[in-house]
Amino acid sequence: MLILGLLFIDNLLMKKIIFFAIFCISISTTFATHISGGEMSYAYLGPGTNPGTLKYSVTLRMYKDCNTGGADLENSVTFTVFNTATNAQFRNITGVPGSPLVTLQKIPNDPCIPDFIEQRVCFLTRTYNTIIDNLPENLFGYTVTYQRCCRVAGMENINSTSVGISYFAKIPGTLIPNAEKNTSPVFTTKDTVLICSALPFTFDFSATDADGDDLVYSFYNAFSGGGPTTNPSNCTTCTSPDPSAAPPYIPVNYINGYTPSFPLGSLVTINSTTGIISGIAPNLGVGANSIFAITVLVSEFRGNVKIGEHFKDLQIRIGDCQKTVALLNPKPTTCDGFTVSFENNAINNPPPTYLWIFGDPASGSLDTSRIATPSHDYTLAGAGNYKVKLYLNLAEPCGDSAEMIVKVYPGWRPAFEVLGQCKNTPIQFNDLSQHDYGTINKWTWHFGDPSSGANDSSHLKNPTHIFATSGIYNVTLLVESDKGCATLLPKQVEVKDKPAFEVFPKDTLICKIDDLQISVTGTGSVVWSPNYNINNVNSPTPIVSPDVTTTYTATFTDAFGCTGSDVVKINVVDKVTQGNNYDTTICTGDAATLRLFSNALYYTWQPNDGSLNSTTIKNPTATPTVTTDYIVTGKISNICFAQNTIRVKPVPYPTVIAPDVSVCSGKSTQLFASGGSSYNWSPRNFLSSTTVPNPLVQNPSSSVLYTLTVRDNLGCPKPVQKIVKLTVVKIIANAGPRDTS
Repeated sequence: MLILGLLFIDNLLMKKIIFFAIFCISISTTFATHISGGEMSYAYLGPGTNPGTLKYSVTLRMYKDCNTGGADLENSVTFTVFNTATNAQFRNITGVPGSPLVTLQKIPNDPCIPDFIEQRVCFLTRTYNTIIDNLPENLFGYTVTYQRCCRVAGMENINSTSVGISYFAKIPGTLIPNAEKNTSPVFTTKDTVLICSALPFTFDFSATDADGDDLVYSFYNAFSGGGPTTNPSNCTTCTSPDPSAAPPYIPVNYINGYTPSFPLGSLVTINSTTGIISGIAPNLGVGANSIFAITVLVSEFRGNVKIGEHFKDLQIRIGDCQKTVALLNPKPTTCDGFTVSFENNAINNPPPTYLWIFGDPASGSLDTSRIATPSHDYTLAGAGNYKVKLYLNLAEPCGDSAEMIVKVYPGWRPAFEVLGQCKNTPIQFNDLSQHDYGTINKWTWHFGDPSSGANDSSHLKNPTHIFATSGIYNVTLLVESDKGCATLLPKQVEVKDKPAFEVFPKDTLICKIDDLQISVTGTGSVVWSPNYNINNVNSPTPIVSPDVTTTYTATFTDAFGCTGSDVVKINVVDKVTQGNNYDTTICTGDAATLRLFSNALYYTWQPNDGSLNSTTIKNPTATPTVTTDYIVTGKISNICFAQNTIRVKPVPYPTVIAPDVSVCSGKSTQLFASGGSSYNWSPRNFLSSTTVPNPLVQNPSSSVLYTLTVRDNLGCPKPVQKIVKLTVVKIIANAGPRDTS
């Protein structure tokens, strides 16, 4: 029974159709107007009747949807011939006859598409042909044009409402030898095309060429043309300009994010060699039924020289087929672990049933899953390639299946390093990537330096690059292995004008009798100059003992040949020159900054009794409680120093005595104050003086709060203030009660 089941599964896989040329759409009268596509071609028939002329057969083929209204395909049309070099009209050919109408119809052929979706596609087509004789030979040839209104309205990818068509054939001239004898290619397209929304498909848009030229295919513009004479949305009577307008012709406007290069979206492409259109159809949603315009240009090359081109545009319907599809897009190699996640890359409505087989029998029952988006751990089986199979609606008539190869090669650790840092010197780039499986076999470096031209990239494992200017460069490495692991590594690289190094100390001074060690930090070599009183010009830490002011220059070179220089200036003095701005007096509790004038490098103050905010800076702040002598030693070195003393005397603030005073209203009195050498009273109300200690208060009428400011001349420069209250007492006379009778 198990064997029978496996045979059934394998048979289902063999019936798997990866690309769908099975198309499903509900035909609607929504698109009830006009032209569905067309093309114009030519064939060389030989020399013309008159000498120096040529003869061609020119054919126009037009398509109209069987189910639409609008104007019929005319019984006859007009071709207009233009000189390609000047765009001047050369000839107007009226009454070009049309063939009998031919019906092209696609018969429903897929039993797995729901019954309510109509698969039938139908076009009415008519061919118009004429012989154009006696075209004089010229360098650039002729353009034969037919114009008409109107295209099918309501297209999904172009603004087709009231937009006409221009079909034209460019007959080459004699500028390219024998190009005038060319015959345009013939498309072999099966024109009845319907595509299922969001599903994979292929469509053959190839052509054959009677001259055996090489053909190159590309998507192309559709062109607008003639306009309606009545209501553009109906256009039951349409114009075919007679004669046609002269070239160049205006491309139609593409809409909804579609372009001439991607008329069916970014997931659909055309093979330039085969003309095969393939990819994933646009996802138009449930119930979709839309029309797209698609135009293909085929270019003819003879001996690598382009001699001609021919284009055809066609209406394609895309709709919601509601068909169960299994689609497994190729997965990149799993390089960072043994666990792989899976999903069906096609959208199905309604959701199908799932059976996944992960190709890992060693995992037992874990080798299968029936959920939509499973994961599988290949740790037990180890690294390798595994064939994964997906079955939808297994054992049902309209199920589907797909398979893919999954590559599992973990242990991929990409990395690179940069050695060097300077412009105009080679900077080394080293790949440091590690791997557990396979071989790293491909490197693509981009140095972010477009000014270097072709040298901006390299495929070496460990290349070097020279940057001409300093700056920040965005360097990338794409590193790949033969197992399919690939990583793009970005890194910002700073390129400097000189190497990274520093000289110590910065500018300094010494006494004549001193030695000094100078130094340079960094990985590389150094040369000091001048070679004057220095014990080793190549040492990173030489001893110098100049007897005059000297500037030493360190020229530093790193391991990559990058060179830079820096200097240290050493001022040479005979001794430490030091002094101060004399002793100072402060008010008790205040602070004083000790002002020292000195060229020393290091300082030590005494006493270290806590009254100084620092004992090692040049100008500390002192807050003594008693008169203190501060001794400072200023050093350039242990044998080159000087000492000074600064005395700081704290003096207490003035002691002010000033009692409050009371006085009867209308009387005078005197204020009393002592404890200072100068006085100031405020406000001056009723006072005989504001600057004496005992001013007279003359006839005060109200009480006053006086502010007394007192200063002394004992050394404390700050004033003391005191509030003195003057109280004025008002007496009210009372003779007792009045006599009564």
